[in-house]
Amino acid sequence: MRLVRLALLAVLVGALALVGIPAQAAAGPYTALGDSYSSGVGSREYYPDSGDCHRSPHAYPVLVGQSLGAPLTFAACSGARVPDVLNQLGSLSASTAYVTVSVGGNDAGFADVITQCALPWPWTCTTEINNANNYIRNTLPGLLDDLYTRIGVRAPNARVAVVGYPRLFNGEECNPAARISPAEQSSLNQTADLLATTTAARASAHGFDFVDVRTAFNGHAVCDDAEWINGLSNPVLESYHPKAVGQSSGYAPLVRNQLALAIDQQTPQRTL
Repeated sequence: MRLVRLALLAVLVGALALVGIPAQAAAGPYTALGDSYSSGVGSREYYPDSGDCHRSPHAYPVLVGQSLGAPLTFAACSGARVPDVLNQLGSLSASTAYVTVSVGGNDAGFADVITQCALPWPWTCTTEINNANNYIRNTLPGLLDDLYTRIGVRAPNARVAVVGYPRLFNGEECNPAARISPAEQSSLNQTADLLATTTAARASAHGFDFVDVRTAFNGHAVCDDAEWINGLSNPVLESYHPKAVGQSSGYAPLVRNQLALAIDQQTPQRTL
């Protein structure tokens, strides 16, 4: 009986091959959009031809694309704001299967805020943090709505994952050259929370997934024993960005698992 079953299985597999039905659907094209957190700044190794975009072979889009077996268009670029990401959409089409995008931190001026916070006493950054929070509440949602609408129109069949940012700090001061007080660190983490909830709300409104990495980075902030995020670094570009381990252990598993739902379901997560 077992031999008969094996023979029938062989016949069935052969028949499927003849009519062109694959045993498992292959992963479709994947486009990674966004800023330095998507391009892989902080990992300290970059593709030579990526120039100022600082795209890294250790960035989560590369790792996720390899894991899914999806051909990757790596458009993310260091320093990108929403208007810059609008110029990264050229590869999107009806055949695009996956899209990831991280953006908003530069629009809110987060790098400049941290720079101000790092200045020695008596300088403070309360005004800068408040300005960033107001921007996130009042201006960023409209910019994200426009961007997400354009992504949806250009890639109507794609599963789109909007990828968030981690909290950077744990309240400790371990770098004398960057004096960011525990109170300032707490305020900066609250800004990261505001950015996450704001971005998640706009993603949901467009039928996109939101990949929240904050919990994954708990215990791995700047100054933690198992640090996945660079503190003040040389070169300065690397500062306050995920290390290679942050990309591979923090970002990549969450993003990969979210996009893999499309393979399991074989349907996009929304209709237009």
